[in-house]
Amino acid sequence: MSYFRLREPLMSSSTILDKIIPARSKRDRRPAVTKERRRKLLLSYLPDWLLTIVLAALFFALDEIEGFKRVFSLEDTSLRHPYAVHERIPNKELLLIAILAPVVLLPIVNLFTIRSWWDLHSSWLGVVLGLSLTGAVTQFAKVTVGRPRPDVIDRCQPIPGSVDPTYGLSNYTICTQENAKVLRDGFRSFPSGHSSLSFAGLGFLAFYLAGKLHLFDKRGHAGKAWVALTPFAGAALVAISRTMDYRHHWHDVLVGSILGTVMAFFAYRQYYPSLADPLSHRPYSPRVRREGDADWVEGVDGSAGPEYGRAGAGDSLEGEILPTHRYNASYTGGYPPPPAHVAAPRREYDDPYGAGPSGMHRGETMKRPGPGPLEDVWRQGEEEDEDEDEVGGRDRQPLRDGSAPRDGLPPREVLPPSDSPPRPRGVQLEDNGPAREVPMGMR
Repeated sequence: MSYFRLREPLMSSSTILDKIIPARSKRDRRPAVTKERRRKLLLSYLPDWLLTIVLAALFFALDEIEGFKRVFSLEDTSLRHPYAVHERIPNKELLLIAILAPVVLLPIVNLFTIRSWWDLHSSWLGVVLGLSLTGAVTQFAKVTVGRPRPDVIDRCQPIPGSVDPTYGLSNYTICTQENAKVLRDGFRSFPSGHSSLSFAGLGFLAFYLAGKLHLFDKRGHAGKAWVALTPFAGAALVAISRTMDYRHHWHDVLVGSILGTVMAFFAYRQYYPSLADPLSHRPYSPRVRREGDADWVEGVDGSAGPEYGRAGAGDSLEGEILPTHRYNASYTGGYPPPPAHVAAPRREYDDPYGAGPSGMHRGETMKRPGPGPLEDVWRQGEEEDEDEDEVGGRDRQPLRDGSAPRDGLPPREVLPPSDSPPRPRGVQLEDNGPAREVPMGMR
């Protein structure tokens, strides 16, 4: 009999029934969202929407600034390409591809997957944030760098007979172009705005699809990969068209594409967990907690039970278990902590806009990371490997150093050193059963 089973009290018949009854049935009795909670939700995300509006306004305001204009050489062949009056993808079509397409496709994907109003809010806020950040950074770089476009000489229309100074380069003062906007735009090559915006909007859609399809579930489905990468293909076509129109150098397109992808991923991770997370299809939970929320959770084996270390209804979230931690070593509740080889159960949240429950079903959200030492989060991956070795997870070997684990259990018995050479990782030996570790005082 294991150490944990000896510590657990005998369960009554009602406790056994509670473990058999799904947690969803308990959440059915929760009341609908109150007006006060709805107001708090709106106020909590108001700064996010205001930030996107300010960034979008900054994007359009910077477009009217004169900006810096670099010097150039009239003999530079990379700047003597013809000026394309009609672009393959003009600005209006760019808005349809980079902005309208993701905004329309995100709710469609939501409708065919989890059908959650909260997921729709998170996806729209994320894509708008990514586009606003990308547009503001791109426009700021354009007006400050002032790199000439490949067609700048054709735009400039220099004075006939003009040549570069003997010991210098030419500047925009030799131009006879009467359209100031055309000339001003000729010095905004770096980075490519079409590339950055298309990768920001369609890139967010690609990450959204990858999360909903569980692309990185370690099962290797080529079909899911094609579906998730299709938006990137559309963004790449937009970026390539800029070199076909001689609007940008290839460096401008490359940097713009990377910028848009990074901003899209940054915005996605603000409201969604990692793509490799088992709950990647759910957004993070709302910032405003509902009273009585998350009273029950489902463990990794599908069984329902009370949450370990749960704060009471209306209590502060301070000191909660982080979703990346196995459990809190300083737990003081009335239930025994879970075994070290079992991941701590995740907190469940209902859809904040739904009157009914959601649980592990539609409308569910991912727990927002709570407070905790940054050092623990940074070392989390390393600690998981150590935990697996301590409990015989991968090599099925008992602990030999006799040190007390971090879970607060009594120190394990120190085993005598073995005469056999150490077994290399990944080698499976004949085993008659898992080696059991006997805590001190239980022999």
